Amino acid sequence: MNKKIGISLILGLAVSILALYLAFRNVPFNDLIIYLASINYVWILPAVVVILLSFALRAYRWKIILESAGKIRFWQSFHPLMIGFMINCILPGRVGEVARPVILQKKENIPFSTGLATVGAERVFDVGILIILFAVLLATIEIDPNIDIVFGKYHLNKTTLMTVGKGTFKLLLLLIVGIALVAVNKTRNVINDLITRIPGMFFFAGPDLKKKIQKKICEPLVNVVENIATGFTLVKYPMKICACFSLSVVIWGLAAFSYYLVSLGCPGIELSFIEITAIMVIICFFIALPSVPGYWGIWEAGGVFALLLFGVSSKDAAGFTLANHAIQIFPVIFVGFISAMVTSVNILQVSYEEREK
Repeated sequence: MNKKIGISLILGLAVSILALYLAFRNVPFNDLIIYLASINYVWILPAVVVILLSFALRAYRWKIILESAGKIRFWQSFHPLMIGFMINCILPGRVGEVARPVILQKKENIPFSTGLATVGAERVFDVGILIILFAVLLATIEIDPNIDIVFGKYHLNKTTLMTVGKGTFKLLLLLIVGIALVAVNKTRNVINDLITRIPGMFFFAGPDLKKKIQKKICEPLVNVVENIATGFTLVKYPMKICACFSLSVVIWGLAAFSYYLVSLGCPGIELSFIEITAIMVIICFFIALPSVPGYWGIWEAGGVFALLLFGVSSKDAAGFTLANHAIQIFPVIFVGFISAMVTSVNILQVSYEEREK
């Protein structure tokens, strides 16, 4: 078990190094080092405080969503959330999203499917805010179709950005439809009824086999559907939906502000808060592409593309995106490890178990 996770960590590190090489292979190494040395790192502390505040609000938002499954205190949502994000930064496949409900199941006895549903509901708010910001970006900023950053098999350009944007919008619609189908009693009853009819499809089977199918397959499936519906109970409370949406606006506003604080200490990055917000949105859409743990490489390439739109030189863009990336994820990794120690969560065990789900 530990050997498998260890191999994943080693491979993840190796691929991350390769991804960084691909992102910076055209940037003179000496120039990059000189730029990183010229950054005023006094802005790191306030940026880190803002980053961690945004994650605290994420935990509080998740707590509101989780209330449908039971009485959850702030720290009971904060620690699994930070551990999940930390795992996303060090292991491939964004498995931290699944690790969170695994931890909830172990620590708070919340069914895995219910916890996973709450993570899905949380993602609806995040994706929804990003789609709104992306629409504003397209309406106010002209994206030069001639700018093309090659990263591995990807061409980061206007076409790729629009493709990812459309795919993200479709994902949002799919999530909303899925939530509606399961959360509404009438449609959920139809789903459960169809599940219970599965044994009838085996017309050639005897009564004993049909009963076995009913017990081993149908009843567990119906139970999963009901548990998922519990995770989506938020849809019945408009005030909670408004609270979660408002928190999401603040969360993403703080995320953009942390980018802006970092930019204040970076030479050559003289952009407004609105422009920095646009850069954050573009980076978020590009890192939606399949990538390595921590989004190393694809983040930097996407950041360079975004900064070039605002006339920033490729050297300054490369230095800023690398420094900002590190500042954005290292505190998350650090706090995630502390949360794992506080809650006595074995990260390797959880990572292994979520792969078995």
